[in-house]
Order: sequence, then C-alpha cells, then structure tokens
Amino acid sequence: MPKKVLKEFKVEYLQILDESGNCDEALMPKLSNDDIRKLYEMLVLVRVFDQKAFNMQRQGRLGTYIQFKGQEACQIGSAFALQDEDFVFPMYRNSALLIARKHPIVQVLQYWNGDERGLRSPDNVNNFPIAIPVGTQATHAVGAAWAAKLQGKKQVAATYFGDGATSKGDFHEAMNFAGVFNTPVVFICENNQFAISVPRKRQTKSDTIAQKAIAYGFEGLQVDGMDVFAVYKATLLAVEKARAGNGPTLIECFTYRMCDHSTSDDASRYRPKEEFEEWMKKDSIERLEKYMRKKELLDDAYKQKVVEQSQQIIEKAVTEFEKMPQPDPKDIFKYVYAEMTNRQKEEMQELFGN
Repeated sequence: MPKKVLKEFKVEYLQILDESGNCDEALMPKLSNDDIRKLYEMLVLVRVFDQKAFNMQRQGRLGTYIQFKGQEACQIGSAFALQDEDFVFPMYRNSALLIARKHPIVQVLQYWNGDERGLRSPDNVNNFPIAIPVGTQATHAVGAAWAAKLQGKKQVAATYFGDGATSKGDFHEAMNFAGVFNTPVVFICENNQFAISVPRKRQTKSDTIAQKAIAYGFEGLQVDGMDVFAVYKATLLAVEKARAGNGPTLIECFTYRMCDHSTSDDASRYRPKEEFEEWMKKDSIERLEKYMRKKELLDDAYKQKVVEQSQQIIEKAVTEFEKMPQPDPKDIFKYVYAEMTNRQKEEMQELFGN
C-alpha cells in the first residue's frame, strides 16, 4: 500500500495586541476610548473577584471553587460582542463571563457555595446555568440556536468549553449538527493547555483545535486568548455572521490557566514552573495596561482607582452573600418542574411533613 500523505490544514491566527502592549492598528476593531476603559475595568473586576473567591474557599467561607485566572480576556472580550438576548451556555470556569453578562456577583458566590439558586439568570439576560459535565452544554447551545432559527429570531447562541471538551462526543455531535443545519451558534474553546492535568498534545493529534471545524463544514480560527481585542473582534465577526444566517464558527482562544484546575488540585505536580513563568509574561491585563499607557488612557491614579472600586464592589457582594439565608431543603422538590407533580408532593410530605 502506498504511504498516505495527510493534508496539512491551516487556520487563521489572530493577534492584535502583543504582550508588550503593541497594537496592530490595521486589525484593531472599532472601539472608543470609553469601550477600552470598560473592557479594562471589567478585566480588573473579575480578577479581583477570582482572588477573593479563592481566598474565601481557603478560609472555609465558600465551597469548592474553580478559578479562571489567565482566561479573563477570553470571557470578557467575547461577552462584549454579545447582546443580552443572545444565549450563553457556560462551563464551570466561566464565572467571569457570567459577571460580564450582568449576572449578580452575589449569585455567583451563592452558586459556588452549593446553592443552585445562584444560577437563576436575570430576567432580561439569557444566561443558561453552568454545565459541570464536560462538553454537554455544546449540544444545548446548538439546540437553542436551531430553535431561534426556526422561529425566525435574530438570536445567537454562544457556548464555552475547554480543550478537554473537544475530545468528548458531545462536542463533535454539536459541531456536526451545527454544520448540517447551519445554526447561528458560536463555539468558543478556551484552550488553556490542560484538561485538568492532561496536556493538549496528549488528547488530540490535531495541530490546532480550530481546524476541527473543517471536518464539519464551517470556519474555525485561532486567536490569542490573552488579547482582549482579538477575542472581541473574532467573536463579533462570528456573531454578525451567525445573525445574518451564515452559520456557525469555532473560535479557539489560545490561552493558559494561571491557576490550579480547582481548589482541590495542585498544578505544580504536572506543570513545569518555567512554562508557567513564560505564560505569566503574556497576561491580558498587563498588556492592556501597557497599551493604555501609550494611548494616555491609563495612569497610576486611574489604575489604583479601578482596583479600589473593584474591591468595594466585590466586598459589598460578599457581605450580602454571607447574610443570605440557607436554601430550604424542600426546594429540591419544588423547582424540578414549573409545577410540582403529585408524586413529588407525596415524597416531600413523607420527608418533611406539612
């Protein structure tokens, strides 16, 4: 048998802002100075939240918590490109996304303390609950996008997942369905280089995650996931394409998890210190600060003000959260369906009486 030569698939890689704060103005999306400040302020806010939530877990004031440090630009940049009525299907590392999507911070804390009421989305925003099973939210997003298409609505569904999820069947089923039915969905892979402790190269032979879209008949591109401008631009283009009826897009945000997988993990056991230190130099907030200083949009006083304001917002939410009453065990029965079934009523009465 003659040796087969596999075709090398190339995908676009988008970077606008490098780690030194240099910007390719030719690629820069249309953003006002106020927009840039809003992006920066949200990046800082969620970074402060992440550290506070981690500290609270270590102090016994919060349940198991999953940090997102290093992936802020993936979530904030993409959220900035979405509209409130668009559907968002998050994974467990998407607290920053939810906050950017107007989800009350106190409810995010509520969720991480084991209270599912925390995932009730604001009435005017279409945030679906966090998915703990890896990759299952991708199929839900495609379903919502298909429903919107059938109803003639201009809604887009965006779903978020890690590189590990792209090795799951749910991901491939969702991608195939999206391609076949040309659904208005944006797949956003936050490739942070590790599926818990398994490096990306140990779970797929593909050169990129983005090229997996080729097999399903639509566009895939890779962006610098620590460049908030690149993530925003790529998502905006994908959203506009989907809203216009031109189908799905897979965006691979090439980033790094600057934290443990969760508060029950120790990444130093499988991640080289030198690798971690190199990625730290690419931090999304630091590079944006460098750019903003060059544009005279940021000075030390403004930077300090943003940090202090963020701390105040988070501390206020923490105070409110810690005053909240514990959930009623009867809620286990009350909110499975819109209306309780007779069997649920009987079971609840058996356990709790009247």
